[in-house]
Amino acid sequence: MFIYLDNASTTKPCPEAVQSAVEAMTGNFGNPSSLHRAGLDAQLAMDKARKIIAGSVGTESGNIIFTSGATESNNLALRGISSAYGRKRRKIVASSVEHASVDETLSALEKSGFEIVRVSPREDGRFYSADFVNACDENTVMLTMMYVNNETGYIMPVKETFTSVKRKYPEIITHSDCVQAYMKIPFRVTALGADLISLSGHKVHAPKGIGALYIKKGIRILPEVTGGKQEKGIRSGTESVPLICAFGASVGKYNQSIKERFEKVSALKSHLLENISGIDGVSVNSPDDGSPYVINISASGKRSEIMLHYLESRNIYVSSGSACSKGQQSGVLGEFGIKGKNADSALRISITAETTESELDEFANALRDGIKNIRG
Repeated sequence: MFIYLDNASTTKPCPEAVQSAVEAMTGNFGNPSSLHRAGLDAQLAMDKARKIIAGSVGTESGNIIFTSGATESNNLALRGISSAYGRKRRKIVASSVEHASVDETLSALEKSGFEIVRVSPREDGRFYSADFVNACDENTVMLTMMYVNNETGYIMPVKETFTSVKRKYPEIITHSDCVQAYMKIPFRVTALGADLISLSGHKVHAPKGIGALYIKKGIRILPEVTGGKQEKGIRSGTESVPLICAFGASVGKYNQSIKERFEKVSALKSHLLENISGIDGVSVNSPDDGSPYVINISASGKRSEIMLHYLESRNIYVSSGSACSKGQQSGVLGEFGIKGKNADSALRISITAETTESELDEFANALRDGIKNIRG
């Protein structure tokens, strides 16, 4: 039995997404920038997908720019805003637990002269909006904060923080990497107080290679890729109509069941935690009120990579952290107070509503056996 519990890394494309991509590649393969009928048909298909994705976050189609994925969306947001507004205001405030595509972009901007302030959680392991407000000042151009942490499932106080910052410093531009929240936690961009949000297709049962950036109307962003006038000139290059259509099909399928799936996944998380609670040496790193889709545990000092491959030998697939880190510790766990042997033995189990209790039972049994049989 193949048991896939690494959905925070990527999800299996749903049949609707696959079918939509195939139809676009075989029957609707025109260039959407072409003026003939084939181009118009491709443009209309892309417009339909854009409308679906825009509606899923409570905005208009014109505010959605398609990218190659969330990494590009995050880069475009940070670099594009810095280029457009960073001549006079040179500070960017961020959380200390951002995805590498945000954190490393911030480091690059720091080398170019921006002041980067990373806000850490307090001793209780939680983030507080007041700390972000206090880190901002009149020189701050941007505040970026992910919605759900991809390694622990911690839900960041985005709405509270963005609202408080905007109240005191209305000129600050707010951005949220919403990759692990999208299609899992209901939200609307206006309610979040976000000027920009980054989305990814392959985290929500669409193919890899497609993402989106929401840009609030009136926000100016300079392009990082120049050429044609595609995507309002913000992201030049012929759009990948098959991937865009697949993204739209996936969102169209799952958007109406977010609350129901959240409840089901919450029950699955409870089932898993109950199963592993009796295993000696296992501790849970994720907060009780975190996203149920991501559960981080530590396994009795057994090194993550060794345990991961032991589970793989049982046809069970989990992660030792963010897939983008290629197994290397990102430092995020340390920010949450998870250090030493607990960090070295951390495993991330990420599930969906299609995950079954029997699959989680098999994982718990394999984990128990691994702790007994693995030496270190």
